[in-house]
Amino acid sequence: MSHEPNPSAPVITIDGPSASGKGTISSLVAQALGWQMLDSGALYRLVGYAALKQSIALDDTAGLERIARELDVRFIAGVKGQETKIYLGDENVTLAIRTEESGKAASTVAAHPQVRSALLARQRAFQQMPGLVADGRDMGTVVFPGAALKIFLTASAEERAKRRYKQLMEKGISANLAQLFDEIAERDKRDSQRDTAPLKPANDAVELDTTHMTISEVVDRIIALYGSK
Repeated sequence: MSHEPNPSAPVITIDGPSASGKGTISSLVAQALGWQMLDSGALYRLVGYAALKQSIALDDTAGLERIARELDVRFIAGVKGQETKIYLGDENVTLAIRTEESGKAASTVAAHPQVRSALLARQRAFQQMPGLVADGRDMGTVVFPGAALKIFLTASAEERAKRRYKQLMEKGISANLAQLFDEIAERDKRDSQRDTAPLKPANDAVELDTTHMTISEVVDRIIALYGSK
């Protein structure tokens, strides 16, 4: 992949809070359109994971910035709705970075402006033909403000906790539903109140509440919205 973005490549951004289904939806939209995909949240999880692995403190800004700059990451899109595979160097970290420990580390790491800055150019380099679907928390507001279509996905904290619980149990990872709800509510508060790139919809984003929508309904709606542009 080129390290220079292609400004003529269209971008759809899909932002939203933790466990809103951004990853699944983005992967399916990217596959339907035949586009590239960027899981920006994985980048922060990768920095958090690498920091935990290298015993670098989550308040060591210089250490975290170095990790972010040197991050050797590859996304291999899953076929027919299968999960995107994520590699850190030669290590398949797809499951390792989805633990709640890595998630909490990612949220802490993302609050450092220097880390966000180091990852910004890396994220923008994913803008390549024929197009890009980018999911995260500030894709439409900070990373791709000129995106062709901006989506802000949300769902009730209760529904998101249930989805995350189901997702973890299917992967054989033990989880506690009440604890997941508390962690999601706490993370919402932290992400929306931070000084740097707080979680909020872009002014021109289309907000989709998916609490009572199926995955296929959400995907179809986004593709229809892009088609009507």
